[in-house]
Amino acid sequence: MSLEQDRSETDEADPFDAFRQFFALERDVLVLSIAMFAFSLGFQMTSRYMGEYMYALGGTAFVVGLFGTFGNIISAVYPYPGGAISDRIGSRYALTAFGLCSTLGFAIWLAAPLVMDVAVGPTSLGILAVFVGLIFSQAWKSFGLGASFAIVKQAVTPSRLAAGFASTETFRRTAFLVGPLLAAALFFPFGSTDGEVRLAFQFILVVAVVFGVLGTIVQHLLYEADEDGFGEKFEGVSQLITDLREMPAELRPLLIGDTLVRFANGMVYVFFVIVVTRFREVGLTLSLPAAGTLELSPQSYFGILLGIEMLVALLVMVPAAKAAERVGLKPVVALGFAVYAVFPVLLISAPPDAAVLAVLFAFSGLRFAGLPAHKALIVGPAETGAGGRVTGAYYLLRNLIVIPSAALGGLLWDGFDNPLTGDAVLTGDPVLAFTIATVIGLIGTAYFLVFGEEFDAYRPNRA
Repeated sequence: MSLEQDRSETDEADPFDAFRQFFALERDVLVLSIAMFAFSLGFQMTSRYMGEYMYALGGTAFVVGLFGTFGNIISAVYPYPGGAISDRIGSRYALTAFGLCSTLGFAIWLAAPLVMDVAVGPTSLGILAVFVGLIFSQAWKSFGLGASFAIVKQAVTPSRLAAGFASTETFRRTAFLVGPLLAAALFFPFGSTDGEVRLAFQFILVVAVVFGVLGTIVQHLLYEADEDGFGEKFEGVSQLITDLREMPAELRPLLIGDTLVRFANGMVYVFFVIVVTRFREVGLTLSLPAAGTLELSPQSYFGILLGIEMLVALLVMVPAAKAAERVGLKPVVALGFAVYAVFPVLLISAPPDAAVLAVLFAFSGLRFAGLPAHKALIVGPAETGAGGRVTGAYYLLRNLIVIPSAALGGLLWDGFDNPLTGDAVLTGDPVLAFTIATVIGLIGTAYFLVFGEEFDAYRPNRA
């Protein structure tokens, strides 16, 4: 076999390669995979329930919306300096520091009910603790975003980028499947009162803290840092401005469409759990021959719905990446955008029926079909050696614009009064909030379909 043939075969992205490397116990893959699974599991167990937790702590829809907006701010500002920190202190110490921060954040959330009766202006210290905990808990999740994109770009040929991203996403999102199902099991013994919700969620947070501690210890003790590189300086804001200005022109239609779709999703994402548990109050009753009648609370059933969503996502990502090699990246990305857009209005309009919600969340899982292709479309046009910076600049700009989305959704859900007269300016309406979100998402999808460009390596008529 020639060297060229061997390299070509090596460059082929195997969607299950991450699992094979894990079970083969290759040291670096094993260490980073354990950490990735641990923190993804902890964050996915908790983040999708935060709206319900805040309601149980006495929060309102607007406060939940502010929490979502605060999360958008963190998502926007963390990745770029996170890469700079890693360059300065090395991967081992950066991973350890971010792991400790995330574990501390889970612990702060765990302690929030202890101070929920302490008033702080119009809210409570417990609600403020949830906001403070988010500053820490999201640290590991947002670490190294640009670097991971650049690594995949270097590892596979341009025409196999979507398959390469499908490989990494398949492994990471396995934790996204297990996390909600574990949360559902922990919610199962409890009812739906606020006190029971707080207690059940504290058990979930204990599990998250344990996984965070284990993940941090494993990556610090076992990660081999001999090959870590240390940057000599960071160009700072000037480098960021340069990266934004030099973003490939092909990315601009994608960025506009993506931003509109993500803004729409951000308006309502944090309220999905509230729709199931409080707006529709949909649980599940099963009659089992051996166990009799099994009652799942809405909180527990929401975890099952998230598991269904992620199972579909895991099943469709790899086939969608393969399909992109035949039809191009653009149609697959557009499919994901369309599912993002229409899901909110379908969810808020659905009858309070467990089977209907199961179908809807399975449909929602299809939005992940476009995720590997979307990432390939972002990093594909970047010059070799600039994939990380291009990705970081893209996500920073998109996430900065999306920041106010959740707060806007909270205002539309809750309504608000004129602070001077006390008269109602807008009567709260969840259906209105979710409908407007769908309209904005469809505009973004249509814009991308009309103006979006295909990456050359994926053009169906390429040689």
